[in-house]
Amino acid sequence: MKRITLFLILLTSFGFVYCQVQTGKASFYADKFEGRATASGEKYKHSKLTAAHRTLPFGTLVKVTNLSNNRSVEVRINDRGPFVKGRIIDLSRAAAKQLEFVNAGLANVKLEVVDPGDGKGGSQIKPADHEILEEPEFYDFNVSKVSPKGFGVQIGSYQELVNLVRLSQNLKSSYRKEVTVQVKMLNNIKVYNIILGKFPNRAKAEQFKSSLIKRYPGAFIFDFSKV
Repeated sequence: MKRITLFLILLTSFGFVYCQVQTGKASFYADKFEGRATASGEKYKHSKLTAAHRTLPFGTLVKVTNLSNNRSVEVRINDRGPFVKGRIIDLSRAAAKQLEFVNAGLANVKLEVVDPGDGKGGSQIKPADHEILEEPEFYDFNVSKVSPKGFGVQIGSYQELVNLVRLSQNLKSSYRKEVTVQVKMLNNIKVYNIILGKFPNRAKAEQFKSSLIKRYPGAFIFDFSKV
């Protein structure tokens, strides 16, 4: 099979943004978004502690503090937004409930990055003065079309190429397993599903999933034969 070598120059134009502390207004998702796909490919669920941010990488854990009552909650970034001036984060209903501002609709909050996660990528938004751009990075890897069999563990879904490349590299280094990427269209948007490992049966895949579920709580078994 012909091998194709790709050289990726990940420049600051991709908007790799790290904002460690930020203050502003928080809002929360309306009920109509329940079950809809987020920008990361995950489905929004109001019962989970997730949030949308314009630039923080998917998977980033953020501590959000309501400045009016000092209540805090940790959320995981899995969506993009909010795109309303003055708002810095859009929380799930469960997170807003913990911060006690569901009735008010908005709250003045402070964001603090707890864990930047593995998927270091951001959207193409001009950084503010307090945000830091990363240095260019270079990756050299081989890509070939495959027809995998058996079972794997899907770690997540991504739209941004930098998330795909960096997380794939980290997964291969950390778990010593093959990484397979499924490319699919979701609501007319191209999404890249990262699947880790190739196992001959579901039992072995389940055993492997249990070893990483704490770090990747959204991971699930992927049956290659059903594609």
